[in-house]
Amino acid sequence: MTAGVHNGVKRILLTGATGYVGGRLLKELEQDGYPVRCLTRRGSALKGRVSQATEIVEGDVLDGASLMRALEEVRVGYYLVHSMGARSDFEEQDRRAASLFAAAARSCGVERIIYLGGLGSPSEALSPHLRSRLEVGRILRESGTPTVEFQASVVI
Repeated sequence: MTAGVHNGVKRILLTGATGYVGGRLLKELEQDGYPVRCLTRRGSALKGRVSQATEIVEGDVLDGASLMRALEEVRVGYYLVHSMGARSDFEEQDRRAASLFAAAARSCGVERIIYLGGLGSPSEALSPHLRSRLEVGRILRESGTPTVEFQASVVI
């Protein structure tokens, strides 16, 4: 499969491409020739960092309409976002974003969601951040779309 092919070939949607993990994953996917679409709030943040074959879609995981556009004709959706930088209740934003992403993925016929969460167990005393990461994983797993959840420790 080559990155420039669009006819009948479903894409990979990458959220979080401007972040540490997402930026590195983007380069690997491009090098392997996968057709990639990146969802970002600021397209200018990715200009010059993606190959010509990679599509940039401006949108937000908190906006259902932009998620529907981004997930159209997508086979795999990487969910690498979190709301820790939010000025308001990041846990509620994480919950809402995951629910919207899950619903849009299901509606668009996405075959798999891949999520990078955090280490922990619901039975442990966790920080609000880790509790939220686990909750997002649960929401995505319960979406009806097969979901792979990686639980990572601190990324250095």
